[in-house]
Amino acid sequence: MIRAILPLALAFALPAAAQQAVPATPAPPPVQKPDLVRAYPHDTTAFTEGLLIADGAMYESTGREGQSLIRQVDLATGKTLRHATVPDGLFGEGIVAWGKELRSVTWHGGRGFRWSRPALKRTGEWRYEGEGWAMTDNGRQIILSDGTPRLRFLDPVTMKVARTLDVTVEGRPLKNLNELEYIDGQIWANVWMTPYIVRIDPGTGVVAGVVDLSDLVARVGMTDRDSVPNGIAFDRVKHRIYVTGKNWPELFEIRLPR
Repeated sequence: MIRAILPLALAFALPAAAQQAVPATPAPPPVQKPDLVRAYPHDTTAFTEGLLIADGAMYESTGREGQSLIRQVDLATGKTLRHATVPDGLFGEGIVAWGKELRSVTWHGGRGFRWSRPALKRTGEWRYEGEGWAMTDNGRQIILSDGTPRLRFLDPVTMKVARTLDVTVEGRPLKNLNELEYIDGQIWANVWMTPYIVRIDPGTGVVAGVVDLSDLVARVGMTDRDSVPNGIAFDRVKHRIYVTGKNWPELFEIRLPR
């Protein structure tokens, strides 16, 4: 099943004699379908790029030029409690909470922003190279994805790269790492254009497990090819995991089977 998010194995393209010289690849990571705990309404106009819970409040960032928002959302109703607008011409992407701030990235242009929390007033700007896709934190550093197999760990004071981590699955680089969340010592990442979340070892970059959201994808029944799963939030106090997707009508609390 995990092969669906990987390039085809090179061994299949090699003659039999050459296959003997190909090193054995690591075993595929285990794949789990989550249990659905509860479903909540979600705003179908929200092209979700980032989702998180901080101090008991849910925040969401949305994308597309002219529609990109940073907002606080009421979990029970899906309604927006307050919002801020990303500057014109920019495609909003992921967010992370750090201290009493939210920090956000944009797809192109290398412009990141600082927002007060909970008021969502823009208080500053920061710069980075390449694309911005999503962010999370491990309590010490901010972790940034950019669509490549490489995650960047940023110093939260300077927002400069402190180290990088190359993500692999079955020994091969895994690109299209999108929305991020740090859960129980692992980095969870939506893999863009798939129903999968990968659980990444933050020390080695190896994918240790896969969460298959295909049942939730079928439940929401989206027909727009861009309306993929994207959005992972972890309530670190109540130990609850939430997921949603771009323009999905529902947001779900899930748990992994024991």
